[in-house]
Amino acid sequence: MKQRYSVYSIRPILALCALCFGAVTASAQTFPSRSARIVVGFAPGGATDVMARLMALELNKLWGQQVVVDNRPGASGMIGAEMVAKAAPDGYTLLVSPQTSIVVAPLLIKKVAYDSIRDFATVAVVGSTPQLLVIHPSLPPKTFREFAAFVKVNERNLSFGSGGIGSTPHMAGELLNASLGVKVTHVPYKGENPGVTDLLGGQIPYMFVNFPVAISHVQAGKLRAVAITSPQRSPLAKEFPTVAESGVPGFDTATWNGLYLPAATPRDVITRIHADIIKLLSAAEMKERMLKQGIDQSPLNTPEKHAAFVKAEFARWGKVIKDANIKAE
Repeated sequence: MKQRYSVYSIRPILALCALCFGAVTASAQTFPSRSARIVVGFAPGGATDVMARLMALELNKLWGQQVVVDNRPGASGMIGAEMVAKAAPDGYTLLVSPQTSIVVAPLLIKKVAYDSIRDFATVAVVGSTPQLLVIHPSLPPKTFREFAAFVKVNERNLSFGSGGIGSTPHMAGELLNASLGVKVTHVPYKGENPGVTDLLGGQIPYMFVNFPVAISHVQAGKLRAVAITSPQRSPLAKEFPTVAESGVPGFDTATWNGLYLPAATPRDVITRIHADIIKLLSAAEMKERMLKQGIDQSPLNTPEKHAAFVKAEFARWGKVIKDANIKAE
């Protein structure tokens, strides 16, 4: 027997549906109506922090709301990533993260409190930057070839720093180990800047450092750069030869930073944030400021391209980790 519904019994259901639809529509119409935060899972001063602060400054102007950078360093950026994955999906908590906490750390560490594919909504890859291989000036090498020879002789007495396990500088150091046939000890820090501080003080002899962070110390003579990790020389610093041209063909690592939201964020809010991010990144002044920091803009500037790239990076770094036999420390 079929159950019949009167128009009176259906009206409350229709009213509820209309209310829900209106709430979803209003989310985009009223956004942003209060302050927001961009979470960075690393200490202030690193390349990811620099990128986040450039974006926060411009979003402050565009939205007419306070946008702050919230640094939550530790666990290779996973503390900050977990916070955003579990945050309210309302568009007011964003994550700027390199591949470290989204791709590499989850490949290296067994217990991760989030699923990078399932728990985040991708917005865009907002920028990428190569690293400089920098050494303390007290070390004798002046070129990469001299440095490679020095490392092979002194590997047991050397160590290299990075902003954390699974960070791109860490991976670059391990790739260099494998390329040179050595096993220099890795020293992870809670962020890139603390590692650079120890490098400047001579507590560690060398590390790969993201270009925006390293260049001022190199120009001041406090550190010596022997190579850059991009496939071609940087237009901002053509004097630095690439690792690839200096004896390790195919060596190419860059730190790319993506913008993420909690996965359940309404699609209209994601679309609004994406449109605003593209608007600010397209401004001539923003492009110039990014280039001065050594940050290149990325063509992976849609949520779909960003999502596909994350999946491709899982395959790429998974192979590197396996081939180089890299283990979480």
